[in-house]
Amino acid sequence: MHEMPKKLLNYFLIGILAVIPIVVVIQIILFIKSLLMGIFGMVHGYADSYFYTFVFFIISFFVLVYIGHKIVKKGRPLLITAFEQIIDRIPFLNTIYRVITKVISLFTSDNSSIAKEVVYVEYPKDGIWVPAYVTNRYENKVVLFIPTSPNPTSGFTVIVDKSKVVESDMDIEDATSFIVSVGVDYDKAKEMLKLP
Repeated sequence: MHEMPKKLLNYFLIGILAVIPIVVVIQIILFIKSLLMGIFGMVHGYADSYFYTFVFFIISFFVLVYIGHKIVKKGRPLLITAFEQIIDRIPFLNTIYRVITKVISLFTSDNSSIAKEVVYVEYPKDGIWVPAYVTNRYENKVVLFIPTSPNPTSGFTVIVDKSKVVESDMDIEDATSFIVSVGVDYDKAKEMLKLP
């Protein structure tokens, strides 16, 4: 009789863990939906016409596609360059804008000058290895962002000697998946054997 509550609790916990990824995806979809509805309400509030609101969203979609196409083919369009020059003259905002664009380009750019490696480093003490993103380097030093599980957007930025890191075959997507899944999704598990 005592085993039944334990089994029920076990099944309940397994059920919760199975549903968590679905709930997270639904929350993201609801967030995007509420963001779009807020923009829709704001535009419709000014235009007071569903037709003009619909036209605004269609035009916005094609403008963003055009900007994306221009960036891929020729680099930054004139409009964005002009906006960046204006932002560059505003203290504090220029720092925020510059940092955000650098972080986004770290994860999306094909530019080989931007460090996009994943390495292992001993942190917070010797004998404990964590994956880290190489964000910058100078001579024999590397700047690492060490993300925390399960949220890879929080973490620590450290500067270490190049000799203190062990190279990894993981790309940024593999490492992010490893961190979010708290180590469950680890396709390169054989790399653990390379760690001293």
